[in-house]
Amino acid sequence: MSRPAPLNGMRHIALQVQDLEACERFYVDLLGMQVLRRAHNDLVYLTLGNDNFSLSRARQDTGDDPQRLDHFGFVVDQREDVDAWHTWLAESGVTISREPHDHADGGRSFYCLDPDGNSVQPLYHPSVSGQRLS
Repeated sequence: MSRPAPLNGMRHIALQVQDLEACERFYVDLLGMQVLRRAHNDLVYLTLGNDNFSLSRARQDTGDDPQRLDHFGFVVDQREDVDAWHTWLAESGVTISREPHDHADGGRSFYCLDPDGNSVQPLYHPSVSGQRLS
């Protein structure tokens, strides 16, 4: 199999935070982001219009560790590109940590690990997929 259609940018970042409400106020009230969708009480998606930024309530105390990156996502243009990337990466020996799945907002994604163990999410998301940035 050959490599699927090109990825369309890294425009999805997910952070785990201790104080979800305070962080949401920071990103919305101070930085000017808008709430895109509140999935549930522990997860909110924010945007500046051409990105997708999620804040999730940390499941446990992160202590003094400043690194709270949960995962980052590379946007694909078409829903079916998610499955093509899954096949390509799995056949290339990449560790798949979560199989392709649909999201309640019409998105589709899966998770894999880079060689250093970082969680990477190829993602189709209706609010940003297909956009071109100059």
